[in-house]
Parts: sequence; structure tokens; C-alpha cells
Amino acid sequence: MSKLDRLSTLIGRFSLTVEPSDPFHAHLIVFSQLNADELDRVVFSPDQFIEIKGDTIDGKPVFCAQVEWGGNSNPLITALPSQMSLNIDADIDTSSLVHLLITESKASRCGSGAVLNRLGEVLVVRLLRKQLEQGTSDPGVLGGLADKRLSRAIVAMHDNPETNWRNEDLADIAGLSMSRFYELFKQVVGVTPIAYLRSWRMILARQDIERGDRVQVVAKRYCYGSTEALNRSFTKEFGHNPMFHRKNKN
Repeated sequence: MSKLDRLSTLIGRFSLTVEPSDPFHAHLIVFSQLNADELDRVVFSPDQFIEIKGDTIDGKPVFCAQVEWGGNSNPLITALPSQMSLNIDADIDTSSLVHLLITESKASRCGSGAVLNRLGEVLVVRLLRKQLEQGTSDPGVLGGLADKRLSRAIVAMHDNPETNWRNEDLADIAGLSMSRFYELFKQVVGVTPIAYLRSWRMILARQDIERGDRVQVVAKRYCYGSTEALNRSFTKEFGHNPMFHRKNKN
């Protein structure tokens, strides 16, 4: 059996942009050692600019970027800690990646913007892998994905949101009894399995409607019995109906 892929669907659903910036308006900074040119670590703050004044961060910024990856719509980003760090001085692969990222940002060659996006995405994924390995004590999807049992159920919902999932089905995928699965999911993720599924479907429905899909089609795609049912859920989640959202998006 192939190893469970906990990130690909999330990566594919949310566009990541990496744009070079100054050190005071950056979500991602590569630092070298203060008194040397060797690369030291990467720091990533998903929802705010990194504070580099005083003794908060030791090191010399050598690459700074603003990163956008779905904002509050991305359930993984909202569950991440306010700041993550990855040491690269002893990691050959990450060091090579960061060197290439720095070189590309300085060269200003044709297509450099697209290349920076791709390299930045790979770097962020490496940070996320480390965070998944470490886990978290805070409720959220990150904790669920870090749990070997719950992650199987969460990935099933991410990959197949159109399935009419029941708690019993998801518990079976997780290899747990229904009562234990429900209890553990709510404890680790912070909501019930079906509440998480509804939220995930809403995120996808909004994306589909923004790109022009018909509301009737979206309702059917994500197991809503009618457009009215989707409208009610959409309004409850976002404060307005789907068509209002599309008009204001455009």
C-alpha cells in the first residue's frame, strides 16, 4: 500500500504565491549566520509579518518574501503555529533549494516570477512536512493530519468531498470504533467529523462558484439536496449568498 499523501490535495486547491519583499514585510525569511555567509535557517510566519527587531530573530536576512496561500480559506494555514523555523545548515537538500531560490531572485531572468513560486512552494512544503512530524497540541486540522489514524479519514474527505460520508465510514477508514473516532476527532481537530466535512465543502463550493461554476452544479457536486440548501449553508458560513459573492469577487 502506498504511503498516505496528507498534503497534495491542499496544495493543489490553494494557489501559493511567493513575491520578494523587504525584511519588514515578509512572511518568509532565509537567514544566514550573523558573522558568516553560511545559510542558517528559514523562518515562515503564515499569517503575519516576521518580527526581526531586537533579539527576536538572530541572523542576517538574505532572502525575504511575502507568501499568500489561500489565507483564512486554507484550513491548514489557519491551523499552523504563528511561526515555524527550519534549520538548513546541516540539510543538504534544503540548502541547495534555498541557494537556487536566492540565485533566481537576484538574477531577474525571464520567468523568474514563476520559478520563485515553484521553489517557494517546495520550501513551504518542506516546512509543513516538518510541522506534521512534530504535530501540535492545539486543536485543528494540523493535529488531525499528524495523527496516523485521523489523517486517513481527513485525507478521504479532502480527496472525495462529493462522497456522502457518514461517521461510520470515516471511523472505518481510521481503523477506530465509531465512538472513539468521533471523540478523538473532536478533541484533536476541534470540531466533529461532519462539521469539518461541511466546512471543507463550503471552501470548495466558494472556489468553484468564484471561477464561474453554476450554483446548481456545485450543489449537486457536494451533496446538497438543492440550490436552496447550498444557499442556506453558504449564507450561514460566509454571510451572503453565492451569487452576491461571485459579483463582488468579479
